[in-house]
Amino acid sequence: MLLATHRIPGLVLREHAFELPLDYRNPGRTISVYAREAVAPGKEHADLPYLVFFQGGPGSGAPRPLSPTGWLGRALQEYRVLLLDQRGTGRSTPATAQTLAGFANAQAQADYLMHFRADNIVRDAEAIRRQLIGDATWSILGQSYGGFCAMHYLGAAPEGLRHVLITGGIPSLWRPADDVYRATFRRVADKNRQYYLRYPGDAVRVRAIVDHLQQEAVRLPGGGVLSAPRFLQLGLQFGMSDGFEAVHYVLEEAFVAGPDGQAVLNWNFLNRVEQALNFDANPIYALLQEACYTQATASQWSAQRVMEEFPEFALHGTDPVLFTGEMVFPWMFDAYAQLQPLKAAAELLAQTDAWPPLYDLERLRQNTVPVAAAVYYDDMYVHREFSEETACMVPNMRLWFTNEYEHNGLRADGSAVLGRLLAMARGEI
Repeated sequence: MLLATHRIPGLVLREHAFELPLDYRNPGRTISVYAREAVAPGKEHADLPYLVFFQGGPGSGAPRPLSPTGWLGRALQEYRVLLLDQRGTGRSTPATAQTLAGFANAQAQADYLMHFRADNIVRDAEAIRRQLIGDATWSILGQSYGGFCAMHYLGAAPEGLRHVLITGGIPSLWRPADDVYRATFRRVADKNRQYYLRYPGDAVRVRAIVDHLQQEAVRLPGGGVLSAPRFLQLGLQFGMSDGFEAVHYVLEEAFVAGPDGQAVLNWNFLNRVEQALNFDANPIYALLQEACYTQATASQWSAQRVMEEFPEFALHGTDPVLFTGEMVFPWMFDAYAQLQPLKAAAELLAQTDAWPPLYDLERLRQNTVPVAAAVYYDDMYVHREFSEETACMVPNMRLWFTNEYEHNGLRADGSAVLGRLLAMARGEI
């Protein structure tokens, strides 16, 4: 259904909503999936191919376009771009603490959430493709977790694809979550070392904040609890080109003098920490992050278990204190206000092994769709060696290894990154 058309400088935006099955294997209940189509002015009626964007995450809505710049501006030179709000996100039927509160119990919540992984995101995309262009093919661009979706798409419905472009998002096709987090903790430790080399004075500041949080109960402006482990999740940003600075500038304002002259945590600091860690606004990330890797296995809180193998992340007896990365932990469902009502459902999701396979290995071994992928050499989130393993198994896949960019290369220099991938996919370079 076409909802509306808007014009802003340099962009024509059309809003679509699609009623699609929650469970494609057992149709009945439906959800709404929203997509925003962007096209260059004057090309609204041109016969342009589609490029579909799969956002990183999981659980994040598509970017909201403000201008024809970056990768979007490059894409609009020759495509209609479809910005998909993956199921449960953005203007699609949302999956949040508020909406899930209407379910009978935690088991009902967990059963519902098991339909929100890459497999059903791709089924939604295929249903939308058929509604918009019938049997014609389109190209897809997957950033980070969007690349996981793209790899599933390549094995599940390659007949719908013309080109596949991936930035920082080639997953392992078979490794369990424990393998992923062992590799991730090593990379996060390396990023911590680089951070403290750049800002050595922050070692003392971070220790002071951690000690304060372990001695005092601190509430955030939104009502959640700021524990030391929650504060250390700021390391999630270390994998971005501007991540070190983003964290350092928050820490600069950590303490102010209270009414009695004693140091207290600055309200502005607390507010910035809360804004930087948006798990309250994006519960799917916390609920399904580890499920990105589970295939007929249970994650059993993989990151929490694997972390015990890395004593350098301990809060006591280690200096400097190390930040964590994109991992999720069971304590988050006590510390984050909007995650607290989902604690029981999160536990059920962590313990179930009823996850279906995510990748059709046999079809991927026979791939004929051109694939071009940017693999960031120092990527903190997607292990480079695992990406190489996958690429060695999937034919017709070309990799661009670079340390010029971090994980946010598409945001930092999108026109150049997308232009190179398009040329690779077309065999021009």
